Amino acid sequence: MAMATTRAEDLIVCYSPKMVTAKGIWKGDNPLDYSIPLFILQMTIVVATTRIMVFVLKPLRQPRVVSEILGGVILGPSVLGRVQGFASTIFPSRSVMVLETMANVGLVYFLFLVGVEMDLTVLRKTGKRALAVAIGGMILPFVVGICFTIVLHDRKPKSLNTATYILLLGVTLSVTAFPVLARILFELKLINSEIGKLAMSSALLNVMCAWILLAFAIATADNDAKSFALLWVLLASVGFVVVCIVFVRPAITWMVGTTSEGELLSEFTICVILTGAMISGFITDAIGTHAVFGAFVFGLVIPNGALGVVLLEKVEDFVYGLLLPLFFAISGLKANFASIDSARTLGVLAFITFLSCAGKIAGTMLITMFLRVPYNDGFILGVLMNAKGLVELIVLNIGKDRKVFDDESFSVMVIVAVVMTAIISPIVATMYKPTRSSVSYERRTLQRALHDGELRLLVCIHTHRNVPAIINLLEASNPTAKSPLCIYVLHLVELTGHASGMLIVHNARKSKYVPTAKNRTQAQSDNIINAFESFEQHSSFVSIHPRTAISPYNSIHEDICSVAEDKRVALVIIPFHKQQTVDGGMEGTNPAFGSVNQNLLAKAPCSVGILVDRGLSGSARVAANEVSRQVCVLFFGGPDDREALAYGWRMCENPGISLTVLRFVPGANATLSTMLPTDDPDNPNVLTVEATNSWENGLDDEYINDFRSKNDDDESIVYTENVVNSSEETVAAIRKLDNYHDLLIVGRGHGVMSPLTTGPTDWSECPELGAIGDILAESDFSSTVSVLVIQQYIGSSQHELTGSPHSTSQSDDELIHRRTWSPKKTDYI
Repeated sequence: MAMATTRAEDLIVCYSPKMVTAKGIWKGDNPLDYSIPLFILQMTIVVATTRIMVFVLKPLRQPRVVSEILGGVILGPSVLGRVQGFASTIFPSRSVMVLETMANVGLVYFLFLVGVEMDLTVLRKTGKRALAVAIGGMILPFVVGICFTIVLHDRKPKSLNTATYILLLGVTLSVTAFPVLARILFELKLINSEIGKLAMSSALLNVMCAWILLAFAIATADNDAKSFALLWVLLASVGFVVVCIVFVRPAITWMVGTTSEGELLSEFTICVILTGAMISGFITDAIGTHAVFGAFVFGLVIPNGALGVVLLEKVEDFVYGLLLPLFFAISGLKANFASIDSARTLGVLAFITFLSCAGKIAGTMLITMFLRVPYNDGFILGVLMNAKGLVELIVLNIGKDRKVFDDESFSVMVIVAVVMTAIISPIVATMYKPTRSSVSYERRTLQRALHDGELRLLVCIHTHRNVPAIINLLEASNPTAKSPLCIYVLHLVELTGHASGMLIVHNARKSKYVPTAKNRTQAQSDNIINAFESFEQHSSFVSIHPRTAISPYNSIHEDICSVAEDKRVALVIIPFHKQQTVDGGMEGTNPAFGSVNQNLLAKAPCSVGILVDRGLSGSARVAANEVSRQVCVLFFGGPDDREALAYGWRMCENPGISLTVLRFVPGANATLSTMLPTDDPDNPNVLTVEATNSWENGLDDEYINDFRSKNDDDESIVYTENVVNSSEETVAAIRKLDNYHDLLIVGRGHGVMSPLTTGPTDWSECPELGAIGDILAESDFSSTVSVLVIQQYIGSSQHELTGSPHSTSQSDDELIHRRTWSPKKTDYI
């Protein structure tokens, strides 16, 4: 029942305590007349609209906050609210209190999770650079906000003091949305870059300063600046923060410490902490600041580690997926673009917003000049710091509640927030060119990785099942004092969550948290890292550097390539997407793993090895000096096979490795012309293939002769040649290989056409393995011999090509050699 006074804005809505649940449509009740069914319908519509907008804007690489704000605007009076009966039926005035209450509950828990995710120790590591950028990016926009208050002084409510007015507008224009910035950096693959780390740290400091100013603004909003009430509000807020740091944090640490190692955190502990977030919000709201301030501070004092991970996993999806969209819906319902009927307001607000954005960019660039950051990077950093989102919407909603913004100003500021956030990704993607991408390094292949220098490898892990085989392979790679192994371990995890996952990518770490089965990803990462750390402790001349990459599988190869180029590795080793079953067969695990391998082969800045594990992980791991392996290199010719021989050459220097090199040589009856559908013996394609292969054969002979001449006296090395005339004879010879060997190493054969492999190439089931690798990985080949398929990196420039692993320079022939032909339809990537 509603009563209206003489003015529409004084509408008073009264609620009947009996109008909560309906008795049913069979008794003539309309469910939308009752609060619970109406709220459920509203939540369903809000979530569905948000998800649709996320799907629509995903190809444009827009952060989720843009989709959520636009979803709220669509449901508001600007779009669907204009449909007759929609607003009064779906979002009637009597439902706003329930909807806004639940939205603020979601807001409280969201800010609590943001506090939990923030690692304040990062601030100590970033030092003065991030602090300078954060302050430089806030001062000029804040000055613009002060000018804003002067220009629009006539709009300031008489009941609102000037200090509050300045603070609210200043925070609105100068704040940087930390979660939104994290998502943008992640989508642009910049979260691990230097500019990404600096932007994240600066945004974190910016948010901290913004919350302090916002708390002060709220405290002064309803209190006279000269009264003692304001002083008590500020003192109580400071006291709350001190109590949380001095008493609450140690108490929570003690509760977590009572849990034995390896055990799950009790439900009582989780319940106490989640309740504590609500109590903290109640306290700060009661003392005169906002409830979100208390929840945010309470989240900050939660100790980093397993507790934070469990909390995120417990409530993150519910808060992000269901409750938080309600807040955006409320903001959209408040934004009425039809109220923008004043050209002066639109022009002034647009101009002042432009000045604030320009001020943030200018302030950031001014600071970066003193930090000796390139001008382009300084500009990009300033653009990134303009990210707007939830924090700004909180300020805008508080400002509208305090009547700082009328409907017109509020709507314009919402538009500005969406536009400024939406254009960040296109601008940065267009202008930012990482400096390190243009820096070349020489040792991108195993042939160029000299045996008297450090060999850098990057190993990728999908699951813990990949670990034993890769460790055994690394043990056989002959780390020595003259040529130690520097191994970067990258645990590949599919991105399915929200901003929390990106911080794991940002913080490469040694495992130090108690594993908890409640978070399988965290527990698996800990187990993987522990296994490699144990390998490092029990091995000589090996250094391990673990980290976790969390990305969608369709783009995770970009993270692998970024790490490989940044760390200047010579070889990336990644598991095959099929694993061996109990009966010896091969079954697929995740089809996306195969796509990752194919994308990596196409984009990798160095050589790539795909490991097919069929028993290499089953043998007991022993010390490096006690390794006993039978390794065989199948050599058909070409750059990939030379790279495979280079790896086998390194392995054979390990006293526990016996190496067999089996070279397949074309017989007198093997011809290239029979492979091409043509009746013209002078076909230029035939001539090109024959000339290219003749050149490759010369390089193969030179490399083989170098290998044999330097290992003539080594009894652990056996070299044999097998003459075959066709691919059928090749397959037959391969199938005669017995199970004597532990590991077969073969080149992928990418870009090289040979009469010995053309048949298998045509029906390869797994083209990423190449013709021979595909045969060796078949279930009926062997159940005990593992396979390593290697593709050598061939750069776009001639000076990046390969040479002898024992030579410091290349011959003139090698310098001018390039791969000039690749068979049609052979490369499926």
